[in-house]
Amino acid sequence: MMNQPALQPYPSLALPTLIASADNRAQLRFLEFFAVTIRNTHTRRAYALAAGEFLAWCEARGVGSIAEVQPLHVAAWIEVLGRDVSAPTVKQRLAGVRHLFDWLVTGQVMSVNPAASVRGPAYSVRRGKTPVLAPEEARGLLDAIDVTTPAGLRDRALIGLMVYSFARIGAALAMRVEDVFVQNRRLWVRLHEKGGKCHEMPCHHNLEDYLSAYLDGCELRADRKGPLFRTISRGTRRLSDRPLPQANAFQMVRRRAVAADIETAIGNHSFRATGITAYLKNGGTLERAATMANHASTRTTQLYDRRSDDVTLDEVERVLI
Repeated sequence: MMNQPALQPYPSLALPTLIASADNRAQLRFLEFFAVTIRNTHTRRAYALAAGEFLAWCEARGVGSIAEVQPLHVAAWIEVLGRDVSAPTVKQRLAGVRHLFDWLVTGQVMSVNPAASVRGPAYSVRRGKTPVLAPEEARGLLDAIDVTTPAGLRDRALIGLMVYSFARIGAALAMRVEDVFVQNRRLWVRLHEKGGKCHEMPCHHNLEDYLSAYLDGCELRADRKGPLFRTISRGTRRLSDRPLPQANAFQMVRRRAVAADIETAIGNHSFRATGITAYLKNGGTLERAATMANHASTRTTQLYDRRSDDVTLDEVERVLI
């Protein structure tokens, strides 16, 4: 289904057969879509998956070239896809295919965008699905970490950063040592968010303690340009000079949760939701929470607000039978 072209700036991007069989201009335009227009690696990966799946689906049903793709093909693919994956996933993949064909149209590879008129499934959400922790659970998880080792110091600092600064895991793992700095006699953190945005936050006193202990205990302060959160070298149990991958951080979080007897199936993003909910429960405003989380709209922040869970539980207990 997939051929490997000679023209390829990103080795991980293989050309679908319908693109590989087209002329060089179409091949180049296809690759430019991922290499030129998309900076976020997660978006690039998701859109490449969507494009590859859709074009392979078309080929398997007798579509002979990219120019033969019609709106009916896109609509049928969306219909089949919706039987296996969630509505948000369908909408994301449709968006990837639509943007790709827009790019091919503006590059005069195609005359019209076959995905432009295709509607995705209806989907509305008022409450996020990310599992969250109660404040006492988060406190117990942090206190359960053995900080006599470099791994323990690192893990407590990383989890604390996500809880107290509402940091996304991607922004946290992209930090360098110099992104922890002193300003007005307090420790601050600099987070590099989506879209190239730089977001600075003062540290909660607990986070200040965690980061200072980590930087001093692992002797990182001198390596200002090095990654802040790093892998552990095999055999030495000391920090390496390589940044911690997101998948490793997820595995770490799950291990720490098990060690703290937490049954909730939390992930990296759970700490952002946990921190925002705790802030709002203690009198914080939604507008301030949005600013601290670097959300463009309070509507996004509301997805992380789980205060209504307590109300729901209280009401359920009224069913006395």
